[in-house]
Amino acid sequence: MADWAPIAKEYDPLKAGSIDGTDEEPHDRAIWRAMLARYVPNKGVTGDPHLTLFVARLNLQTTEDKLKEVFSRYGDIRKVRLVRDLVTGFSKGYAFVEYKEERALLKAHRDANRLVIDQHEIFVDFELERTLKGWIPRRLGGGFGGKKESGQLRFGGRDRPFRKPINLPNVKNDFYGEGSSEKRNWSREGTREWRTRDREHERGRDKRWGERERPWAWGDSDRERESREEKGRGRDRKDRDRRDKDRDRSREREPKKQRDDDKHR
Repeated sequence: MADWAPIAKEYDPLKAGSIDGTDEEPHDRAIWRAMLARYVPNKGVTGDPHLTLFVARLNLQTTEDKLKEVFSRYGDIRKVRLVRDLVTGFSKGYAFVEYKEERALLKAHRDANRLVIDQHEIFVDFELERTLKGWIPRRLGGGFGGKKESGQLRFGGRDRPFRKPINLPNVKNDFYGEGSSEKRNWSREGTREWRTRDREHERGRDKRWGERERPWAWGDSDRERESREEKGRGRDRKDRDRRDKDRDRSREREPKKQRDDDKHR
C-alpha cells in the first residue's frame, strides 16, 4: 500500500483492467490480446514526447487550424498532428499537440481538459506511447479510460484513475486455536472433549436439517390434498352430467308414453 498511486507508473494490461489494480486474472478477451501483444511505438513519429499532449474525443469536423487556434492560448506551439485515416483521409477523432516549453504544456494539461470544441467535450492527457513503459494502445486491448457500454474499461489513467484497494483484516478463528498463543494439550481427555463436541454438532445439524425439511413435507401434503380435491370435483362433475342425461331421457320418454296411452283409449 505504500507505493500505491492512482495513476499507473508502468503499463500492465492486467492491472489496467482492474478497478484497483489488484486483479490476478483477466476478465475480458481484450486484456488477453493486450497481454499477448508485442507493441513497438511508431518510429516515424518525431518531436519531444515530454512536451506533447494527447487530445481525444474530437469532433470529426475539427481541423488542425482550429486546434492550433485553441491550444495556442496556453503557449507557443511547435506542431499539431491530427491523426487521419490513410485511405479516406478523414479524421480519427484524436490529435497530438507539441509545445515549445514545459510551462505551456502543464498549463494546457490542467486547463484544456474537458474544453468544448465544435460541440464536443475533449479529453487532454500527456502522450503515453513514448513515455509510459509497456504501453499498449486501445486498438490492441490496452489504453486507459473507455465507456461502460463497450464493456472494456481501463483504469490507471487520468480519465479513470485506480481506486484505493480495500484491505480486509485477517480474522483469526479461535475454534482452531489460531487466536490464542497457548499450545493445546492433545491428551485423551482433550480428544474425548473434541469428540463430544463433534457429536453434539452433528446432532444439532441433523435437527436443523429436519426443521428445514418440514416445509417440503407440508408442501407435499398440500399438493396431495389439492389433487384429491381435484379428483373429487371431477367425480362430482361426472355425477352431475349423468343426472342431467337421465333427466333429458326421461323427458323424451314421457311424450311417447302419453301418445301410446291415447291410442289404447
